[in-house]
Amino acid sequence: MPTDSYAEVRDPGRLTDVVGEVAQGTAQHVEQAVQAAHQAYQTWHKTDLTERSELLLKAASLLEAEASTFAPLIARESGMIPSVTLAEIGGAVAGIRHTVEAAKVFFEEKQFEDEHSWVSVEKRPIGVIVGIVPWNAPVILTMQKLAPALVCGNTIVFKPSPNAPLGISSILMKIAELFPPGVINVVHGGGDVGSALTAHPLVRKISFTGGGTVAKYVMQDAANSLKNVHFELGGNDPAIVLDDADMQEVLPKIVTSVFRRSGQYCYATKRVYVPQNMYEKFFDEMCQIVDQYQIGHQMDPKVTFGPLNNKVQFNYVNELIERTKQSGAQTVILGEKVEPDNWDNGYYLQPVIVKNPHPNQEIVTCEQFGPIIPLIPYSTEEEVLQMANSTDYGLGSTIWSSDFDRAVRLSRQIEAGMTFINQNGQSRLGLRHIPFGGVKQSGIGRENSEIGLAEYIEYHSINYHK
Repeated sequence: MPTDSYAEVRDPGRLTDVVGEVAQGTAQHVEQAVQAAHQAYQTWHKTDLTERSELLLKAASLLEAEASTFAPLIARESGMIPSVTLAEIGGAVAGIRHTVEAAKVFFEEKQFEDEHSWVSVEKRPIGVIVGIVPWNAPVILTMQKLAPALVCGNTIVFKPSPNAPLGISSILMKIAELFPPGVINVVHGGGDVGSALTAHPLVRKISFTGGGTVAKYVMQDAANSLKNVHFELGGNDPAIVLDDADMQEVLPKIVTSVFRRSGQYCYATKRVYVPQNMYEKFFDEMCQIVDQYQIGHQMDPKVTFGPLNNKVQFNYVNELIERTKQSGAQTVILGEKVEPDNWDNGYYLQPVIVKNPHPNQEIVTCEQFGPIIPLIPYSTEEEVLQMANSTDYGLGSTIWSSDFDRAVRLSRQIEAGMTFINQNGQSRLGLRHIPFGGVKQSGIGRENSEIGLAEYIEYHSINYHK
C-alpha cells in the first residue's frame, strides 16, 4: 500500500550506515490490512488441513533455500553476528516443520457415542490474528506465530519491530506469495499502529512477544472487545550450579547461555548461583573465558560479540552497569575491543561480571537484556531455591549437575515454565515437545508443540441425542 512516510533503519554497529528504509503505516493501513485478513479468512479457514500444511512446508523450504540471502540483512539491522542469525533461521525452518507434524495429531477427531447420544468435540480457527514481534530474534519469533496460526486456519497481520523490520518483512513478502491474498499481512509503525491493531474489532487474538510494560497496554486494548491474548514476555532466569557439577564442562556452556546475542534474548541466563566452596574458582575461571570475547561490528569475521540493538536498550544497560558499580559490588569489565576507533559509532558494551552482589539488589532481580551477569554464592539447596523463586518472572531456568535424580528433583521445585539441565535451551526432542513459555509475569500461554497449537483454535462441540 502506498505511503508518504519512511523511516531509516541504521546498523547498530555502525550508526553512520543506513541499512534501508521501511514504510510507516497509519491507522488507515491497519484498517486495510485487517479487512484484507478478514476477507481472506472467509475462504482460508475452509481449506483442507492438508493444503494448509503443504503451503507451510513450501514456506519452510523457501526460507531454508534463501537463508544465506536473508541472514546478512538481518545481521546488519539487528546487530547479531551472521552465524547466530543463520542458526536462528534454521531453527525457524525446523519449527515450521514440527508445527505441521504436530497438527496431524492435534486435529484428529474426538468423537464419542453410546446408546443415547453422539458427541463430537471439534477445533475451529479463531479468525484474524495479530502478531507483534520484537527485534532480537525476529525470524524464529515470527514463524512461531505464523505456522500455528495458519495451519489452524486463521489469517494474520504482523507488526515487526521498528528496530529490525527489513529482514523479516522481506521474508514475509516472499512467503505471502505462496498463500492466497490476504492470508499474511504486514504493517509497520510505532505505538499508534500497534494500538490500532490491538483495538480493532475484527481482530480476535493478539500474540505478542516483548516486554511486560507494553503487554499491559495490549491487554487493556484487548479488554474492550474481549480479545484473546497470548504473551511471551521477559525473564529473570536463574542458573543453579550444584556442587557435583564438573566446572570445566559447565562453565563454557553457562557463559554462552548468558552472553549469546550479547545477552539480548528472553531466556538468557540472568543470574548465576554458585556454591560457596566453589565460588572463587568459578568466578576466576568464568572471567578468563569471558575475557576472550572479541567485541566489534557483527559482520567482522573476527568478532564473537556484537553491539546492542538500539539506543534505548544501550542506555538502559549502561545505566544499570553504573548503578551496579555504585552499589559497592565488584564489577569486572572483560573482552577485547575490535576496531576501537569505531566504538563510539555503535552501541557497543563489553561484557561485565558482577561479584558478590546482594541477592535482592537490582542487578539480580531485574531483566538485564544485555551483557552483564551477577554471580551469587549460596550454602544450601533450600537457600538457593528460595532465591531462585524470589522473582516476579518465571520463564526459563537451568540446573547444572552430574546427578540426574538430584537435578530433576530440584527442577520440580523451580517456579518457571521451563527448566533445562546442563544446557540452556531445548534439545531436538525438546523442540518437538516442549511448550515454550513462562509463568507469573513472564507470559500467558505457550508456543510450540500441540499445546502451542491450542492457542490458535476455539472448541465447538456437537451433541446429538438419539
